[in-house]
Amino acid sequence: MAASKSASTAPKQKAPAASNGAPAQRNQSTRKGKRAWRKNVDIEPVEHGLEGLRAEERTTGTILQKKTDADLFQVDVKGDDMIRKTLPKFSERVLTSTKILSERSAVPAIFSRPTPTSTAEKRKLLVSHEDKSRLLRMGKRLRKGPFNAYVDPNQVGEGSAMLELSEAAKKAGEYNVWEEEVAETIEVRAPQTGNPRSHIALAAVPSPHEGTSYNPPLMAHQQLLRAAHEKEEQKIKSLEHVEALKDKLLKARALALIASTAANEMVPGMKIGNAEEAEGDEEEGAEGDEPLPPKKMPARKTKQQRRKAERLRAEKRALAEKAARKRMLATVDSAKLLRKSIARNLATRERLRLQRQAALEEKLRQGLAGQRIGRHFVPEGAIDVQLGDELSESLRGLKPEGNLFRDRFINMQHRALIEPHAPNPAKKPTRKTKEYEKHSYKRFDRDF
Repeated sequence: MAASKSASTAPKQKAPAASNGAPAQRNQSTRKGKRAWRKNVDIEPVEHGLEGLRAEERTTGTILQKKTDADLFQVDVKGDDMIRKTLPKFSERVLTSTKILSERSAVPAIFSRPTPTSTAEKRKLLVSHEDKSRLLRMGKRLRKGPFNAYVDPNQVGEGSAMLELSEAAKKAGEYNVWEEEVAETIEVRAPQTGNPRSHIALAAVPSPHEGTSYNPPLMAHQQLLRAAHEKEEQKIKSLEHVEALKDKLLKARALALIASTAANEMVPGMKIGNAEEAEGDEEEGAEGDEPLPPKKMPARKTKQQRRKAERLRAEKRALAEKAARKRMLATVDSAKLLRKSIARNLATRERLRLQRQAALEEKLRQGLAGQRIGRHFVPEGAIDVQLGDELSESLRGLKPEGNLFRDRFINMQHRALIEPHAPNPAKKPTRKTKEYEKHSYKRFDRDF
C-alpha cells in the first residue's frame, strides 16, 4: 500500500522539449480515439530534415539538391593568396548578438508591399475603373458612390448617360496662369515649295538683240523682224478667235429665242376661242379614244416554280463564285508579274517627273515671261524693231525706240520681284449736269 501511495503521489514527468523549441507529445496515456493518435505522433525526424533544408537555403540561397556539380565543386589549380583576408576571423571578444546579426540569409526578404513587377502583372489582370463602371451600367447594377451611398443608374451623368470627363477636367492643374515662363509655342513649318526666284538666272539689264542697233547686220535684223511678225500674227489670231466665239454665242442666243417663241405659239390651248368649241373638241376626243386594256395581275407561282427559281439562283450564285475564285487564283499566280510591272511603272513615272522638273527649271532660268502667276499672266514685253527704210545708219539721225521705265518694270516681273497685275488705267471723272426749269419759264406761253 505504501508503494502504491508513493507512486500515486509522485509528480508527473514533463514532456521532453523538442529540438526546435516546440513541446513534444510522445507519452500516450491512452490509444482510444483518433485525437490521441494524432496528438502523440512523433515527427521529430521530419522536422530535423526540414530544418536542415532551411539551413541550406539560408546559406546558399537554394537547396543543394537542386544545384549542379559545377556550382558545388571547383578544382582550384592556381590558388588565391587573398583567400585568408576574405575569410572571417575568429575572435573571442565579439559578442554573440553581433555574430547573430552578422549572419545574413541568402533568401531574399519578404516584403508586406508587392514589388513593382508583381503590381504591373496584377494591373494587367485587373479591370480598370472606367471598364468596371461601363459594365455595371450595362448590367444595370447599383454602384456605391462617395460615403457608401448608392448611385442612381438612371441619373444623368451617373448611369445610362455614360458621360465622360471633359478635356478641361482631365488637364486641370497642369496650366498655371500666373507663371512668367512662356508656354511652348506650336512649331509652324514652312511649305516645302521652292521659290522660283532661286532658279531664275536673268540679268537685271539684259543685253539687247543685235537687230535693234542703228546699223544692224542683215541676218540679225531679218531675224528680229520675223519674231515681231510672228508675235503680231499670234495676237491677231487670238483676237479673231475671241470674235468668233462672240459671234457663235450671239447666234446661239438668237436661235434659242426663235425656238422659244415658236414653241409658245404651237402650244395647244393657247388659242383664244369659244368655250363651247373647246368642250365639243374634248367630247369628240373622248368618244374617239379607245378604252385602255386592263392590266393583268401576275399569277401566283406554285411551289414547284418557286423551287425551280431558287435552284436557278443558286446555280448562278455558284457560277459567279467560281468565276471570282478563278480570277483570284489568276491574280495570285501573276503576283510577281504585277509587282514587276508596278515597279516598272513607278520608275517610268519618276523618270518623267524628273524630266518635267528639269525642263521647268530650265524654263525658269529664262524668267517668268508668258507664265500665269495667280490670276494674271506675266507680259512678255514688246519687241522694238525698225523697218529697213527707218534705219538711220548714223547716230545723228537715230530716233529713240521703246520705253526704259516699261522695260525695267517688265524685267522685274520676269525676275519674280513684282507681282503681275492687269492694266488699270485711271478713270476720268464724269460730271453729270442737271437742268432745272424755273417757274416763270413754265408759263411762258400763257403770258403771251
